[in-house]
Amino acid sequence: MTNPSHDWTLLRSFLAVAETGSLSAAARAIGQSQPTLGRHIKQLEAQLRLNLFRRVPRGLELTEAALPLVDTARAMAANAARFSQLAEGRQMELRGTVRITASRIVSHHMLPAILARLRQAEPEIQIELAPSDTSENLLFREADIALRMYRPEQLDIIARHVTDLPIGLYAAHGYLARHGTPRTIDDLKHHSFVGYDRDERILHMMRAMGFPATRDFFGIRCDDQTVHWELVRAGCGISGMQRQIGDQDPLVARVMPELDLPSLPLWLAAPQALHTNPRIRRVWDFLAQALR
Repeated sequence: MTNPSHDWTLLRSFLAVAETGSLSAAARAIGQSQPTLGRHIKQLEAQLRLNLFRRVPRGLELTEAALPLVDTARAMAANAARFSQLAEGRQMELRGTVRITASRIVSHHMLPAILARLRQAEPEIQIELAPSDTSENLLFREADIALRMYRPEQLDIIARHVTDLPIGLYAAHGYLARHGTPRTIDDLKHHSFVGYDRDERILHMMRAMGFPATRDFFGIRCDDQTVHWELVRAGCGISGMQRQIGDQDPLVARVMPELDLPSLPLWLAAPQALHTNPRIRRVWDFLAQALR
C-alpha cells in the first residue's frame, strides 16, 4: 500500500467488513451507512487494483488476495487508536466526553444514581453510557472506561479491582407460593431455574457447588441479563443476582440465604494513555469511590 490516498477511512471500512462479514453489520459496528461503506470498499479496490471481497450466501468473504492485508489494517487501527489516546491524554481540562461501558445489569441498576451524582459534581464532563454484555475493545476507543466482572489482561490497559459483589439466589413471591420455598440442596433439584442460553458461567458455578446441572436443566434460558432478571421477577424460576439488587426488589425473595455463593469481582479498566487525561481520571476516581 504505497498510494498516500489509501487513507484510514477506507482502511477502517475494509477492516470492519472483514471482521463482521457483511456491509450491514460493519455499518452498525462503526456507525457508518451501508452505502458509504460500499463506496469505500469500491474506492479501495480501485486504488489497489484488487478484488477484496466476494459474495457468499451469508454475506461477504475476503478474497485470497485480501487476506494478507487484514493484519496490516489491524496494526494500523491499533496505532491510530494509540495516537488518539496519547493526544487526548495531554488534554488538561475537566471538560469533554467520557464514554463508559458496563454490563446491561450494572448499567441498569447500579450506574444511573452514581452518574447523577457525578453530573452534579462535574457538570462540564459529559457521559456516554454504553450498556453491553460483550467486552468492548478499549484500545480501539470503543470506550474510555470499562466496568468488568473479570480482570482485564490486555496490554496497555490499567485495571483496578474495586469491590466484590455478593450473589444470592432469588425467586418471585408468586413462584414460591406455587412451588414452595426450597430449604436444602436436594429441594433445589426439584425446582425450576432460569438459566443462560450460550453463556456457561452459571453451569460452572452450579457444578462447583456439587450441583451437576446441564443446559437442559433450565426450562427457560436467556443471555440478556436484564431480560433474564425480568424472567425471574415474573415467576419463571429461581436464579442468581447481585444481592444489592435482589434484596431491594419487592417482587422477589432471597432463597436459602445460608448458601455460600461466589462473589462477582468488579474491575475498572482504561487504556494506560488515557488514564493521564484529567477528565477520565476524575471519572475513574469517582466511579471507584462510589462503587466501593
